[in-house]
Amino acid sequence: MNQRRMSGIVLPITSLPGRYGVGTMGAGARRFIDFLHSAGQRVWQILPLSPTGYADSPYQSCSAWAGNPYLIDLDTLIEDGLLTREEADGCDFGGDPDYVDYGLIYQNRLALLHKAYRRGKDGPAAEAFAEEHKGWLRDYALYMALKEHYGMIGLNKWPDKAVIAREAAALKKAGETFAEEIRFHSYAQFLFFRQWKALKAYAGERDVLIMGDLPIYVAEDSADVWSRPELFQLKGPAKPSRVAGVPPDFYSASGQLWGNPLYEWAYHEKTGYKWWKERIRHAHAFYDVIRIDHFRGFHTYWSVAAGAKTAMAGRWVKGPGLPFVDKLAAQLPPGSLIAEDLGDLGGTVKKFFADTGLPGMKVLVYAFDPDNDSDYLPHNAPKNSVCYTSTHDSPAFVDWLTGEAGERERALAAAYLRLREDEGLGWGAVKGAWGSPAYLAMAPFQDILGLGKDARINIPATVGGTNWRWRVREEALNESVAEQLLNVTKTYKRG
Repeated sequence: MNQRRMSGIVLPITSLPGRYGVGTMGAGARRFIDFLHSAGQRVWQILPLSPTGYADSPYQSCSAWAGNPYLIDLDTLIEDGLLTREEADGCDFGGDPDYVDYGLIYQNRLALLHKAYRRGKDGPAAEAFAEEHKGWLRDYALYMALKEHYGMIGLNKWPDKAVIAREAAALKKAGETFAEEIRFHSYAQFLFFRQWKALKAYAGERDVLIMGDLPIYVAEDSADVWSRPELFQLKGPAKPSRVAGVPPDFYSASGQLWGNPLYEWAYHEKTGYKWWKERIRHAHAFYDVIRIDHFRGFHTYWSVAAGAKTAMAGRWVKGPGLPFVDKLAAQLPPGSLIAEDLGDLGGTVKKFFADTGLPGMKVLVYAFDPDNDSDYLPHNAPKNSVCYTSTHDSPAFVDWLTGEAGERERALAAAYLRLREDEGLGWGAVKGAWGSPAYLAMAPFQDILGLGKDARINIPATVGGTNWRWRVREEALNESVAEQLLNVTKTYKRG
């Protein structure tokens, strides 16, 4: 991505409208791409495409390589002759158009994919896909087959310790016993990759770039930890010795204990960071631009003893640093990486980010400190940065302004952005970001629509509730909104 002035929208695929309970890679996604194109937007930022894990979070995935089967579009499978309309319409995916019911999706979506598998499993294209991706797909498919066999319990709780330890005889027996289930999970990935490739090509035809999100860590309960234990800080098969998190912060007085296994960076360095190079190249096949979440973990990461109740007792440990980042960036075309650099960053961390030369993030909902000239205010955003009105982890601008913001913050924001009730408060934030020097301006779709707390994507340090569940209504993708966004975009010379 070059540094021409551009703008775009943040919206998870799961948040798209559609008839089957969750947004997918089908007609709803193409309609949104058409909306972006008509509104002059060049970038669509999505959340990780990997399978969701604990608490339905895409940042706790069971695979760094696989795609989320929930996103496979059923109407496309009907067009391909793999499902019937009656089969798809006969499933209950929940009746709430505003929120995903992941429980029903889990119960009923995979059953339909099994039917599609039985009708399409013998095709040569699926076999060629399995061979092309065998480096990760075989372990992932076996892991998923075993996980389902054991009742979806965590990897550490599997009853067969020989399987957990990946003893050759146990793996051979499992591969034979669950051969059909393994083929199903491989086929589901074939369907996912085929649909994503078509959708990404459609975006390219409409001059829309896809910005993806790459979580820095993988989940403890994952095919990656099970199949490649040497990559992680473990004290036994699938048992982390140290886990990830962050110290006390804005969201939690006791810190955030994520629980992801930490990397064994000495081993990664010994291999020339082979796994990470392969991972970043794999991600670039999905995305035009990659935002790496918690990028500061490459400088120093918060290390907590496994089993700790909170993140309080953790410590900062030196990460792989700038040499690693340089090797990672060398795998991609210039301009393909964005570093998530939010949070309380000390002087050496700030220097690290500056030395990488990668664009960082400036977020408006954190900008209006009445006692300081915040780095996040639009006029302070450097050209080599991305100015956001908000993110998936923070409240939408209207939610922040009418809820979390203090009286002096609200007054400063109103004066700085020249907010007007008659045009919608969210548009003031959009104009602020779009008018900044930053080469890229981004807004969650909630800020375009002026939505509040009911439309929040995620509240960090919490689980459950409406996290990751919000969906936009079909009628929001209308010509009036597109025209207003196009007008703002043209005014600030973006596009």
